[in-house]
Amino acid sequence: MISRYRSLFSQQSFYCSIFYRRFLTNVNSVKDLRSSSKDYDALVIVATELDQIKDHVDNSVTKDLEAYRQLNKKFDKDVTVTMNDIVPGKRLIYSSTGKINRDYDDVRRFADAAAAGMKKALSLGAKSPLIASFGSKLYKQAHLVTLLSALATTYVPLQVREDKPEHKAKVDRLGVYLGQNLSDHTDKLVSYARAIELGRVVGRDIGGGDPERMAPPRVAEYVQELFGKSSGVKVNIIKDQNEIDKDFPLFAAVNRASRNIDRHQGRLIFLEYTGEGEINSTALLVGKGVTYDTGGLDLKTGGGMTSMSYDKCGAANVAGFFKVLSELKPKQFKAIGVLTVARNNCGEEGYATDEILKARAGVRIRIGNTDAEGRLVMADALCHLKELALKEVNPQLFTIATLTGHAARAYGDHYTAVMDNGPAREKRIAQRLQALGDDIGDPFEISTVRCEDYDFINDKSKVADILQCNRQPSNATSRGHQYPAAFLARASGLDKHGRDSDKPLSYTHLDIAGSAGKLPGLPTARPIPALCQMFIADRVL
Repeated sequence: MISRYRSLFSQQSFYCSIFYRRFLTNVNSVKDLRSSSKDYDALVIVATELDQIKDHVDNSVTKDLEAYRQLNKKFDKDVTVTMNDIVPGKRLIYSSTGKINRDYDDVRRFADAAAAGMKKALSLGAKSPLIASFGSKLYKQAHLVTLLSALATTYVPLQVREDKPEHKAKVDRLGVYLGQNLSDHTDKLVSYARAIELGRVVGRDIGGGDPERMAPPRVAEYVQELFGKSSGVKVNIIKDQNEIDKDFPLFAAVNRASRNIDRHQGRLIFLEYTGEGEINSTALLVGKGVTYDTGGLDLKTGGGMTSMSYDKCGAANVAGFFKVLSELKPKQFKAIGVLTVARNNCGEEGYATDEILKARAGVRIRIGNTDAEGRLVMADALCHLKELALKEVNPQLFTIATLTGHAARAYGDHYTAVMDNGPAREKRIAQRLQALGDDIGDPFEISTVRCEDYDFINDKSKVADILQCNRQPSNATSRGHQYPAAFLARASGLDKHGRDSDKPLSYTHLDIAGSAGKLPGLPTARPIPALCQMFIADRVL
């Protein structure tokens, strides 16, 4: 009976994935705003000032909006809604970015305006909105940011699509008009944005699924169904518990309390994409996929488990990045990913503080806190990718994880903390990501891993080599998000491949604890857009 239920559920899940592909395929560029179109039922204009649109729309549109501007002193801050016989569906929505040139403004002004305008259109009953973006010379990716924000507003959570079929879609189609002379570029930009959104759908589906809907075996099912046979992405799933014990002992320790519960057993999900042509760059990514974090024997208390189903967003976003690759198929690029999917249960089989574990890299680790499980589930997989990276062309290693509350405390809820090792610092990977993220509204803050961070993790008893964690929460610990990056480097053996090595490997750690999102909000699926800008954009646009 259980197996039959899972089979039916798998078919339903696959249908939902196919549905999203069909919807996102129906995103089309529009060449003219001056005439009404029966294909759409609302016009959403995103602009900085009315003068931008006057050469692109019927005179009646600017006349109506100018009249509203005279009446409303907050016209440049509010969303304006009016009826106009010329625009699609007679629904005219103007969403201003407001000022964009102050010291603290950035391209997210366009994202905010697009989201506000789209939400207003949907609230009015529009099912086929047309969004018109007028961009800015100050922000070269303003059109892309506007389109990505518009697409994000159409997302329907996986469990709503599955449980409430009548609410499975917010829109039937989306039209896109770019208010600059970009006719040759528009279709490519729309396809690129659509692919990124497909990846973000995957990131939100996995990251936002509740602890049972996206328990480790079901994450594996979703990923298998997602990539199928013709996606260009190879999938290999390790579920044999003995194999996990042997090859990924730190992951196995976290998995111990779930090992005897079939529906919670951990999975290591390997993804590989190889583009056509001679490979000139390789990205190797490990994503933390803790489907629910109780804290283990160091149990989270006082409501501290709330939102811990989002502790898998690192793995979810690695899967999402591969979805983008499967859609756009960039040439001369290779990517290898590992989703380290486990549940940090509290039980009699759980790993315990003071245990000494031996990592795949041979490093002996003393456990300081079972609630610091994320670095353990990733370290052996990072070691495995390190071994592969030594044979790859121009490799760049990443770990992506909702790892520490300290990152969110230090930088706030909208920023990813990025940390390079020595070889990555020489390549300025963090600076490149920050610049690309700023361009596309996916911002990063740069932290540096220092000698104090490596000193901090030295095991003072000398019985073990390194200490996994201290007893204090990360947000109450100095350098609470930097020293875990040092731990990952040492526990994986990457410290042997620094600037002083004859085989240096570039490694960057991304702590998305602040930027991933939290309940009751949806996962953000970041940093998928920035990774796409770094590795894909120049190959497909």
